[in-house]
Amino acid sequence: MAAASLIFITGGVRSGKSSFAEKVALELSLKNGSRLNYLATGVASDPEMRERIAKHQSDREAGKFHWRTVEQSQSIGQIADIFYKEDIILLDCVTTLLNNELFSSNQKWDQLFLAHVMKTIITGINSIRERAKVLIVVSNEVFFESIAENELVFSYAQILGKIHQQLVKNADQAFLVEAGIPINMKGVK
Repeated sequence: MAAASLIFITGGVRSGKSSFAEKVALELSLKNGSRLNYLATGVASDPEMRERIAKHQSDREAGKFHWRTVEQSQSIGQIADIFYKEDIILLDCVTTLLNNELFSSNQKWDQLFLAHVMKTIITGINSIRERAKVLIVVSNEVFFESIAENELVFSYAQILGKIHQQLVKNADQAFLVEAGIPINMKGVK
C-alpha cells in the first residue's frame, strides 16, 4: 500500500495552525468522501491544558462535520491499525507528543535516549501514514526564543528541529502559519 499524502503544518503558539489544519482536513474530506480523524496527543495535566483541549473538542463538535477523536499521548504507532486507507487523519501535535515521550520516563536525556524518542515518533507517524489517505501533522515553532542558556531546552529544541526536518523532507506539502495566515513552504502552490 502506498503511503498517504503528508501535510506538515507548523507555527507559533496561538498562530492559527490547528484551525488551518482542521480546515484543510475538512476540505479534503469533502473532496474525497473520507472519514475525519483527530489524533490528539494532549494530556489534561493542568488547567490551561484542560481548557485548550476542551476548546478544541468544542470547536470540532460545534461544526457540521463529524470527527472521530482518538486520544494517544505516546507511542502513536501502536494505534496505526485503527485507521483505514481512505481516512483523513489530523495529528495535533508533535511538540506535545515529544513532551509526553521525553517526560514519561526518568531517563537521562543522553544521545541514545533522544535518538530512541525521535525514532519512536517518526516511526509512529510513518506507521499511521501507511494506513491513511492523508495525514496532516501539526507542530509548534519553538525556535523563535532564546534557548542557548538552558541545556534541557536546548536538547528539546535540537530533537524537535530534527523531527521537523525529517517531516518536511517526507512531506508532500509544508506550511508555516503566522497570525492566522498560512505560508506555503513546500508543495502545491
